[in-house]
Amino acid sequence: MKKFISFLVRKIPRPILIRFSGLFSLLVRPFYIGHNVTCPVCGKSFRKFLPYGKSGGDNRLCPKCLSLERHRLMWLYWTEYSDFFKTKKSVLHIAPEQPFLKSFKKAENIDYTTADLVSPIADLHFDIMQIPLPDESYDYIICNHVLEHVPNDITAMKELFRVLKKGGTAILQVPINTDFTETYEDSTITDPLEREKHFGQYDHVRWHGLDYPRRLESVGFVVENFDIKDHLSMEMVEKYKLDKKEILYVARKK
Repeated sequence: MKKFISFLVRKIPRPILIRFSGLFSLLVRPFYIGHNVTCPVCGKSFRKFLPYGKSGGDNRLCPKCLSLERHRLMWLYWTEYSDFFKTKKSVLHIAPEQPFLKSFKKAENIDYTTADLVSPIADLHFDIMQIPLPDESYDYIICNHVLEHVPNDITAMKELFRVLKKGGTAILQVPINTDFTETYEDSTITDPLEREKHFGQYDHVRWHGLDYPRRLESVGFVVENFDIKDHLSMEMVEKYKLDKKEILYVARKK
């Protein structure tokens, strides 16, 4: 049964897992009863997390809320190191992530709007390279693992900066390839197999490199690097199964 569960998680696309997340969670949780790891998003503890990804990375996906490392990192930042849930704010969440949806909708301090290009669960539908919203519309913007998909990420960053209010904050995480000093992109690579070979996934159009914070700064953001190693012990990093290498880039509009 454990091998079957591992096969499902590795082979079934995450959007399908999300659609049937309730049933999937009921199926797998009995095999992961324990207290070795904890998901701060849903508050549940398990023997271990589920494997996830094409390479079968172990101990990554929460069996309850389907959070991954990046979601758990962001949640800890929001709850422990920021005023995200403490002050009134309007939030625009692009490509809304399943682990956060219910909590954001329930939060009394958040005026919450979701957006996506095509997702049926989103409130608004648009291309983030041409956002049909007025300047300075939102206090907070969340847009994770999206910019590696769009044809021109700088244009999208400019649009996100435009609709963010002065004094606002944006969390715009992307996969970072630390082997690249500068972002690697080539618009002539259009074949899905070639894109996977060059950019790590069939629908990615670039690998963001170590210059990613500078790309954000180039459109006007002021970027703060939130490094978990400066805030959490290695015991806590292991308990929550965070990615030790991931830095949360907190982009602000001054």
